[in-house]
Amino acid sequence: MKLKKIDKSRYSKHLKIVFACIVVALLVLTLSISTLIIQLLSTPDVSHLWHNLAGVAVSASIVVFVLNKLRLHPFMLEVVYVWDLKQILNRIYRKQRKIEAAAEGGDHDAMIIMNFQYRGSQQLYQLDDNTITIDNLVANMKSNDSRMESAGLDLSTDSFEAGLLDKF
Repeated sequence: MKLKKIDKSRYSKHLKIVFACIVVALLVLTLSISTLIIQLLSTPDVSHLWHNLAGVAVSASIVVFVLNKLRLHPFMLEVVYVWDLKQILNRIYRKQRKIEAAAEGGDHDAMIIMNFQYRGSQQLYQLDDNTITIDNLVANMKSNDSRMESAGLDLSTDSFEAGLLDKF
């Protein structure tokens, strides 16, 4: 994955629209499908809990299917990019202790991964207006930058590939 410049206002606007559509779709589909299931498969004197849960499950499946189909639509570009970025950062976070130890030990792949993690997190924090811990992030980034410079590595995130995580 490569880091891209994202227009914050466009991302925010599109994210709000996508989430509003998801909420409305889940509400309408769940009520409709649950009612249909109850009408077709139930009697009035029994609990409808399982029928309602089936309606929720079917509705969620439909919404996920539609989101996957719309994933490549230009309107979804920023939203999908941030979702993908969050997924890769989560994968890095789950292995962060091992990666940080390897980076401190001079492992080039670990330094590249940490560089991507710091710069990707910084972009994500700025897009989501989550600047509470950004000072700590910048300090860690500077420390990794100096390690990378002394190892002769480029500070660009272009050399990062998700496959590097398989090593850790």
